[in-house]
Amino acid sequence: MEDKPAAGYRHGPPWVFKGSALYQLHLVKAATARAFVPKDLRLVEAFGYTLGGMFLARYHDSPAGQFDELVVIAGIVWNPPTSCAWAARVLVNSAEACRHGRKEVGLPSHVAKFSQTEASELRNKPLAKPNGFLNLLGMGSTFYKKESCRGFEISETTGSSTRHLCNISMPATGSHKDNKWIGPAIRMSLPSFSGQTEDHPDLLKYSCKVECRVRPVSPAKIWSSRTAKPQECSDGKNGSVVAESDAQRQSVLVLLSRPILALEFSSLLMHVDAPKTVAPHSKRKSVRYSST
Repeated sequence: MEDKPAAGYRHGPPWVFKGSALYQLHLVKAATARAFVPKDLRLVEAFGYTLGGMFLARYHDSPAGQFDELVVIAGIVWNPPTSCAWAARVLVNSAEACRHGRKEVGLPSHVAKFSQTEASELRNKPLAKPNGFLNLLGMGSTFYKKESCRGFEISETTGSSTRHLCNISMPATGSHKDNKWIGPAIRMSLPSFSGQTEDHPDLLKYSCKVECRVRPVSPAKIWSSRTAKPQECSDGKNGSVVAESDAQRQSVLVLLSRPILALEFSSLLMHVDAPKTVAPHSKRKSVRYSST
């Protein structure tokens, strides 16, 4: 991968991204999240869990043009005087965006293939509330609706080889024709730590300034090739330390953790600032993961 920045990225920072996204928060087991967090940083946790999840975006305009991105968020990390999200893995279907993430932002970025699928499935949402009296008589019935879903099959690519990571399915939103309420317009900042990789051994901090319309939606269903059917919750066991070769498998465990909130970002405008060094790299500290 070339070190020369893509032409679009030379106009920043801040780097500007436009599109739409799903921001989904999960309760992630602390033992799973710690596999990605440097030992000298403290994981924010309670009762054995931290707050992680995913950020799934489709950009129609960016320094790298159109591309898709999946950020797997391991959890929240505390480094006084602030706490920020820590990315376990970043997958993009753009070599330029991958190079930028690794070389400029210190992220564990990898090139992936996003294959979009369309499906119609039975959602566990009744059209009407069950009638308790009719149920007592054995005459009650609940009707469920079928709704169109859109999904992605995400596979990580290394050279000529491809390895399946996961499938993600969510309700199709389209142009919100069936749901006129697109949510309020908001502005917020999403701070994150990064670095401590071979490309960026220092601890870095950067911020994404977001403007968008936001509304709550049903959580996306996520499954991988090791699960028999789509599911919203799966608990796995893992060690506290993983090698880079196991990082992909561990990131799947983050995605399969329990979702607690899903937010749809439409009319997304995101400004990403250049990362700043929080703590210089010490030669005594080992780098967590290689970017290669």
